[in-house]
Amino acid sequence: WKGATVVLEPSFDPARALDLISEKRVTTMMGFPATYLFMAQEPGFAGADLWSLRRAVVGGAPMPEALLETWHERGVEIVQGYGLTEAAPNVLCLPPEDAARKRGFAGKPYPHVDVALRDPERGELLEGAAEGELLVRGPNVFAGYWRNEAATAEAFADGWLVTGDVAARDEEGYYRIVGRTKDMVISGGENVYPAEIENVLHEHPAVKEAAVVGVPDERWGEVCLAVVVLVGEATEEALLEHCRSRLARYKVPKSIRFVDSLPRNALDKVVKSELLELVR
Repeated sequence: WKGATVVLEPSFDPARALDLISEKRVTTMMGFPATYLFMAQEPGFAGADLWSLRRAVVGGAPMPEALLETWHERGVEIVQGYGLTEAAPNVLCLPPEDAARKRGFAGKPYPHVDVALRDPERGELLEGAAEGELLVRGPNVFAGYWRNEAATAEAFADGWLVTGDVAARDEEGYYRIVGRTKDMVISGGENVYPAEIENVLHEHPAVKEAAVVGVPDERWGEVCLAVVVLVGEATEEALLEHCRSRLARYKVPKSIRFVDSLPRNALDKVVKSELLELVR
């Protein structure tokens, strides 16, 4: 172990977190995307003393690239990783030296961890640069769920742990998390991953938070609905035009609803099952 001092807080307060980095000369921090979002939205963020921060790590969900850029402008390259409890929990890690060059990627597998991509429709493993369902194999993978053989059987395929996440692999073998298979929206036969649309919405200066879900549509089967929290002024049409200029037509949300806040769980993840109730 490094023998470093650990700064523990009973709860997360973004303003206090910024103060603690300066006061305690914090060198490393970890958080969820929401952690870094709320800190960046603090009035004191632009002038916060962050010089001691050598490494900032994010996990739990893909980090919006606009937010990565916000921290980059303050001299902090946030390193993304990927893991899940069933894999103890680390699977992918982006080396600090690649943080700027591979911004938005979760990195490469840890030593002794095997990772593969599977075609979700044909079940075949994909080679080279590809996009598919992420599979994990190695000594870090759990044996199964306690007293739940059915769930255990569903979690594995030919010895691989089926994560339920979709990832893209580039020519250098770096992985980028695209989204969750259960969140995928099938619109007019096309697969749409909400995370891509959310990233685009987060690039707009008036957007504080954004989440996208699929809703039934008579013509297309499903369409995307965006739920947005504003930090400035913007109309629905302005945000839709922002999306049209950056996304394929079938990925542009059908509509946008504005709310005061997004429902989150104890891990600060957006609870998408509650979004539709929120905007009805």
